Amino acid sequence: MEINGKTRICGLIGNPVEHTLSPMIHNTLAQRLGHNMVYVPLFVEQDRLKEAVVGAFALNLLGLNVTVPYKSEVIASLREIDELAKKIGAVNTLVRTADGYKGYNTDMEGLYRAMTSEDIRIEGEQIMLLGAGGAARAVAYLCAVKGAARVYMLNRTGDKVQAVAQEVNHAVGREVIVPMLLTEYRNIPDGKYLAIQGTSVGLAPHVEDVVIAEEAFYEKIHTGFDLIYSPWETKFMKMTKAHGGRAYNGLKMLLYQGIIAYELWNHVTVSEADAQTIYEKLKAHFTLTD
Repeated sequence: MEINGKTRICGLIGNPVEHTLSPMIHNTLAQRLGHNMVYVPLFVEQDRLKEAVVGAFALNLLGLNVTVPYKSEVIASLREIDELAKKIGAVNTLVRTADGYKGYNTDMEGLYRAMTSEDIRIEGEQIMLLGAGGAARAVAYLCAVKGAARVYMLNRTGDKVQAVAQEVNHAVGREVIVPMLLTEYRNIPDGKYLAIQGTSVGLAPHVEDVVIAEEAFYEKIHTGFDLIYSPWETKFMKMTKAHGGRAYNGLKMLLYQGIIAYELWNHVTVSEADAQTIYEKLKAHFTLTD
């Protein structure tokens, strides 16, 4: 692709950003769809986030993704925020408007598209959710909004999970999130559940770590979805499979959150054929390096 005076720039702001695979997603899409756009990682020092957002707008950047640790902090620097992002309390995509950036959260819709692509349903489902941090809180909200029958939210500390459950239940107007300590999983009614691993436990290089190590927990799972995608197969996934469940990692969530951001910036709809092409490219990267 030729870079010229009409090339639009998008990028990822965060700290760190060196590990990101987002350029692979967006630059491949730009090439396949014929858009004169490039995407680059942009390292932002801890105390310079507001300057970075203002500077990006002044430099006419088309849009930005936002990663840790700035997904909540960036909200103060935005002109407007989408209703979903406001309720989740985190933004990962900035879309240029006439007088500033509007913030969106494409992570959760990305997760939903990823799960849908694997024939995993949330509507009417009984779910076990591990964690009560930022990612798990957003997943809890997604599950509640998409019609989950019940979400048993398991966390190490009680105060945090109680607060998140109360907040999400209040936001959706029904008692769908059930807060529990990790040690209380045995109190969950017998049956088979969709389990979503929403913590950073098991992330490389700590590949042998798992939130719950007891075999009895995995006997309750018919499908496990780990938000982590490195390593390719986490200990959570291995234990789920060992007890007869299906298991998936978070790579498709990464893919679809990026695709949704690209669609917002360029006012297009990315085909499933293009999505699958990029997924295979991402998958090859992991199977070669994992």
